[in-house]
Amino acid sequence: MRTYLDCVPCFVRQALDAAKMASHDPVLHECILRETLVLAAEMPFDHPPPWMGQKIHRLLREATGRLDPYREMKERSNAIALALYPELQSQVRTSADPFATAVRLAIAGNVIDFGCKSHLDDDDVRQAIRDAMDDALDQATVDELRWAVEEAQDILYLADNAGEIVFDRLLIEEMPAERITLVVKGGPVINDATRQDVEATGLDSLVAVMDNGSDVPGTILESCSPTFRRRFEQSDLVIAKGQGNYETLNRENRDIFFLVKAKCPVIARDIGCEIGQAVIVRRRCGQPDRGSHTTTPCKTQDKVTNGKAGKT
Repeated sequence: MRTYLDCVPCFVRQALDAAKMASHDPVLHECILRETLVLAAEMPFDHPPPWMGQKIHRLLREATGRLDPYREMKERSNAIALALYPELQSQVRTSADPFATAVRLAIAGNVIDFGCKSHLDDDDVRQAIRDAMDDALDQATVDELRWAVEEAQDILYLADNAGEIVFDRLLIEEMPAERITLVVKGGPVINDATRQDVEATGLDSLVAVMDNGSDVPGTILESCSPTFRRRFEQSDLVIAKGQGNYETLNRENRDIFFLVKAKCPVIARDIGCEIGQAVIVRRRCGQPDRGSHTTTPCKTQDKVTNGKAGKT
């Protein structure tokens, strides 16, 4: 997905919010903001938004001398999610369709995103859970995901944020864990999950874990390690969480299920849904793209959003 003009104010907001979160020095805030404006003026708009996100947060880390400025926020997110986990696990196991319920909750966890919303509290997370249970998802596409998981022998599950990975655990527990590799970022960026978060939440005891060798808040393949790129090409199925992964992978010639909460108008417009909707987007190989921007002959997109198709 390309970057749009509407993305630029978001870059500026994110840079200033991040600078204020990492330091109380107004001189530093101004420096980071000015450097971000220079980067935005020079960036190629045919690159996805996370390309710019990487630049901003590298600048933040260099300017502040802090390797992981969001570490405290990530620890708090993990704690909030772990406190909710027993209740949510019970909710999944006692539901009429545990897999579909786990899918809903995994998408609900995508609300824990400090790149899109710099202030988040327990009430926001609980509201996202309530909304997830009311959202309508197309039963046919939920079943497509179910069947794809059953058939795949090598599944890559691309994680998004700290805290959110606890919600991902609810879905992974409804899948063949021995066939899944959970993928996290290779280095700190915003509140994206790293190995440290996986260990803190205990997911490393459930599935194999690898990092992608990159500090992009998404998955730009050319920035990832050769090891990860080989696994990405060789795997049978990719499940990708969050907007960053959608923005960076929705043109790849792979069978990918994106589990996303559309948190900005640019993403909502690109997918074809309403802001705030929980969506499943399937990108298939071998068919033409029906997206709203430049088409390519080897990809297609099936969209599942709230509303008309009935509830799971």
